[in-house]
Amino acid sequence: MPASVPPPYEGDLLRIAEIMGALHYLRPLCGASEGQRWRNEMQALIEAEAPTEDRKETLTRGFNNGYVAFERSYRTCTPAANLAVQRYLTEGSKLAHDIVARYGN
Repeated sequence: MPASVPPPYEGDLLRIAEIMGALHYLRPLCGASEGQRWRNEMQALIEAEAPTEDRKETLTRGFNNGYVAFERSYRTCTPAANLAVQRYLTEGSKLAHDIVARYGN
């Protein structure tokens, strides 16, 4: 497959990138002591899925958009922020599982 053609699961990858960005902001806000876990997970995703600079930028933009969206909305941990964390953990896990199940070797 040419590098310029995104894989059929590109939309799901972009959503995972957004989720990881949101979690990178929300988890520490709500007391999780994970350090750079979600940034490191994003770096691993980029290394595995972004052979071109354009794809790297697209995935990075998704991560940053997820982070900024919640940074603008939450200054402290609230019940809604905790609910978003739980929903995003569930959604991200499902998306990753579905990608592997459908497209894994």
